[in-house]
Amino acid sequence: MTHTKSWKDVDSYFEEKLIPTNSVVEDNLNRNRKANLPEIDVSPTQGKLLHLLAKMNRSTSILEIGTLGGYSTIWLANALPAEGHLLSLELEESHAEVARKNIQAAGLESKVTVLVGKATDLLPTLQRNGYSPFDFIFIDADKQNYPTYFEWALKLATNGAVIIGDNVVRNGEVRNKDSADDRVQGVRHFMDLLQQSDEIDATAIQTVGSKGYDGFVLGIVNKKNNE
Repeated sequence: MTHTKSWKDVDSYFEEKLIPTNSVVEDNLNRNRKANLPEIDVSPTQGKLLHLLAKMNRSTSILEIGTLGGYSTIWLANALPAEGHLLSLELEESHAEVARKNIQAAGLESKVTVLVGKATDLLPTLQRNGYSPFDFIFIDADKQNYPTYFEWALKLATNGAVIIGDNVVRNGEVRNKDSADDRVQGVRHFMDLLQQSDEIDATAIQTVGSKGYDGFVLGIVNKKNNE
């Protein structure tokens, strides 16, 4: 028996009660659809969670790995203070173009920079180009490279930074060590690195909702023992 409809209905209820109607956000998703972007954005409740976590952390410098159409980007950027900045890395120029239009429509172009290219190529350049350190890092891109993204996130993070990795449950397949899916193996390696690192204190949460069955990793960087 599937509970998918119930999950979606509950999410809709929470959205109605806790997330005011926002034409900017709705227009963002409409532009994404018209541009034929895959509908893999975080849900509104997840976007609001990211927004609140960034606010709770008093984040002023955010790194996002995986922009797509800028939906999560806007949720995060709206949590920044006036002097704050968000850097988002996107592989596809066509996606970045849509994201920039959405960011401009949200009035956030002064706070957000979108860089185009392979994140594995861009991450080693950020420090020398003055883009780090970051106090909030959201990883939501190709799962095969989550281990590399995590290693760079630790290098680029401030002490006390929040690191979040999305889509880590893989419909339960994350527990299958024999999976032939390289995305699952990427997440498993990511989990191994979290287990082995003494620079981050982390947990993982399983979620259900309008995006189905999934989950995320949330951790706080603690470098005090290595300074």
